[in-house]
Amino acid sequence: MADPLLSGHADGAVLFLLAVAFIAGLARGFSGFGAALIFMPLASSVIGPQSTAPLLLIIDALAALGLLPRGWLLADRRSVGTMTLGALVGVPLGTYALTRMDPLTLRWGIVALVVLLLGLLMSGWRYHGRPATPLTVGVGGLAGFFSGAAQVGGPPVVAYWLGGGGNGEIVRANIVLYFALSSALTGVSYLAGGLITLPVLALALVTGPFYGLGLYLGSHLFGRTSERGYRWACYGLIAMASIVSLPVLDTMLGR
Repeated sequence: MADPLLSGHADGAVLFLLAVAFIAGLARGFSGFGAALIFMPLASSVIGPQSTAPLLLIIDALAALGLLPRGWLLADRRSVGTMTLGALVGVPLGTYALTRMDPLTLRWGIVALVVLLLGLLMSGWRYHGRPATPLTVGVGGLAGFFSGAAQVGGPPVVAYWLGGGGNGEIVRANIVLYFALSSALTGVSYLAGGLITLPVLALALVTGPFYGLGLYLGSHLFGRTSERGYRWACYGLIAMASIVSLPVLDTMLGR
């Protein structure tokens, strides 16, 4: 291994991470979601959840920086700030769970959570009620917990804001800005919990370009087929990722 900081990982594991990062980036690029639901269960199966979560946080936050200026201009910053109040509580609690739980138990929990969130996305369910401050804070807290524990905080936020009947461009900007703030909170929480380490940063340097390449290609593929087709392709990838990452298959797959 060329980099001594990667010496703790077999060459095959690193190559697997590069492939998973590319596929996760491709999914997010052409559908706008799905990266964490693909990356977390698969990468956790080779490097463990405590390394996978901060790794994804770093590469995804860097890739999304270009979306932030427009998000800041268009977002309903008051609504985003209200949801972020919930994340202030949820993110540290999720981080605590990530650092304290047994890795194998946490892997099973991530797979179960991914399957539940996949079901939510596939159902097409959206919250259609009137946004209310306590509910917005609650959704932020739940999403923050999911982000802190497994970087899968997207579905609750998307389901809540997309169903609110607001302007689509503003809703998208809200989501972009919220996750920028949530990522910053999670980064601080992960640093305090000792999860962002030199080996994780080394993996981010290696996998980040592959994630970014997937994001770029996916965004350029968008529009060459129907949005419905892309979304169902993503659902299939997430389902396969959940199955392949099952801990019970570790021996069979040589992990």
